[in-house]
Amino acid sequence: MRQPAHGGNLAWAAALASCPPDAILDFSASISPLGPPNSAIAAIKSQIGNLKHYPDPNYSELRLALSHFHQLPPEWILPGNGSAELLTLIGRELAQLAATTLITPAFGDYYRTLRAYNAKVLECPFDLGRQEGQRGIIEGASPLPIFLSPHLHLSPPGRSGLLLNNPHNPTGKIFSRDSILPYLEQFALVVVDEAFMDFLPPNEEQSLIPVVQEYANLVVLRSLTKFYSLPGLRLGYAIAHPDCLAKWQLWRDPWPVNTLAAAAAIAALQDTEFQQQTWTWLPPARNQLFQGLAEIPGLQPQVSAANFLLVESQESTLQLQQQLLKYHQILIRDCLSFKELGDRFFRVAVREESDNQRLLTALSGE
Repeated sequence: MRQPAHGGNLAWAAALASCPPDAILDFSASISPLGPPNSAIAAIKSQIGNLKHYPDPNYSELRLALSHFHQLPPEWILPGNGSAELLTLIGRELAQLAATTLITPAFGDYYRTLRAYNAKVLECPFDLGRQEGQRGIIEGASPLPIFLSPHLHLSPPGRSGLLLNNPHNPTGKIFSRDSILPYLEQFALVVVDEAFMDFLPPNEEQSLIPVVQEYANLVVLRSLTKFYSLPGLRLGYAIAHPDCLAKWQLWRDPWPVNTLAAAAAIAALQDTEFQQQTWTWLPPARNQLFQGLAEIPGLQPQVSAANFLLVESQESTLQLQQQLLKYHQILIRDCLSFKELGDRFFRVAVREESDNQRLLTALSGE
């Protein structure tokens, strides 16, 4: 079976481990272990009877819920079939520019969408050697490195795009909002993928959503599947100028979000108890996993603000992945799809304490 490009491929893992898919302990997909919220499950059940009807093509209730959540007018929000669908629309937009700059290592879907439209890509390497500290907790947002500036001369000023994620995947680095803002004056279009931003509590997040109405060239992408553990429903949204969103609406299918996904999203957004539970759970769980990994000879985890850790290994991580599957039924995310990382890095999601300890025990060879 072909090596997966994304995490969470339990069918592939189960085939290697010779076990049922539900026997795999999955660290490869960066999904919260706390959900889905009961509120979202209840909302799904309440909408079963509406499956005989088409969804509202304008998704009025969902957009209203998102507008209340972010304090924005509904016309600035476009729900999608996961942020991946919206990323595909954005790729078509970016391809109309002279070039698009990516911070690398970069999420593989960025390359997919840009290559689908023959967009020119300029790669800006991120220095993986820079550590803000050796503790397992984030001490604050870092500035977006100034290494972007030399790349501006490679395409006509004001005619290129910038696509980045914050927190950065796969490193988990969080960039400060203030360090991103200057690039909005230099690039024709700036797309910030904030798929993991909601794992930071409001007093720590560095989202650009609060300033999106000030910049017609800013697009912010959000996912509702990771924080709320709903990847099977496929739900995300874009926040951008209404003129831009109206154009994208014409490019896509009329009902990209199903009725159950919309109902689950509305309920989850209002579930403040689940949100607070997640913000309370993540820092100590991440720190436990970080410290445990750091104590294993040959492994060096990177400080992260997200719900995952990037780990450098002195041994082949592809072999390590296969050994963990064969002997422990544990799946980690190899980083072969991140060409700058290759076979010496792997990524693991932060899970609950007992799961984290099971991984640490397996990695320690105990």
